Amino acid sequence: MISQQSWADARRLWDFQQMGHEVRPCSVAIGLGSHDLGVADTTAALYRDGMAPLIVFTGATSRTTRDRMPRGEAEHYRERALELGVPADAILVEPNARNTGENITFSRALLADQGVVVSSVLLVCKPYEERRAYATARKLWPDVEWVCASAPMSFAEYIASIGDERLVVDMLVGAQQRLMIYPDEGFMIRQEIPADVETAYRHLVAGGFTSRLVPTVAASDWKTETWHS
Repeated sequence: MISQQSWADARRLWDFQQMGHEVRPCSVAIGLGSHDLGVADTTAALYRDGMAPLIVFTGATSRTTRDRMPRGEAEHYRERALELGVPADAILVEPNARNTGENITFSRALLADQGVVVSSVLLVCKPYEERRAYATARKLWPDVEWVCASAPMSFAEYIASIGDERLVVDMLVGAQQRLMIYPDEGFMIRQEIPADVETAYRHLVAGGFTSRLVPTVAASDWKTETWHS
């Protein structure tokens, strides 16, 4: 059972991950591969709404997707988008990326190879990873404008759609940890972490929601002053 305190802490992390960007038309939409086919649904809906003339789906497989998406996350996303009416010639597939940094760098290279001029990108991801994806994209491809989008769902609605509440909370904690430690590794831009978000993260780690933490970084190694600089 997940305690009421843990639910409150998880909702705080969920709220912090939401960038609140106003979605507008962009040069291309990049759908970040994951276990969640809802990202493909959202990307397809944005395409149909005229928010991007071209889609890149990016992603290989991971431990959470190798059984459910054996042909690779990007390919399963493409198949889903085709089912939803997106034409095949509006979709590019990047099948090799295995983390968010590779999603961005490999997609950028693919678009360059295809001669696509990009000034803005609609970055579509899971709702609880908007800020993480944005911070990574801004670091690795700083000369374009980034607009984040995800399924317009509440925390409770998203939990119900995935069907695994523990997995979602673990993923939230992992996304938050990366926001805290990856700027020092050069993987993301640095963002201010509000005190209540930091406290919520600490509570959840202490409560055992640790399966998605970077394993080489112990909870005791936190350096709050560098996170906020």
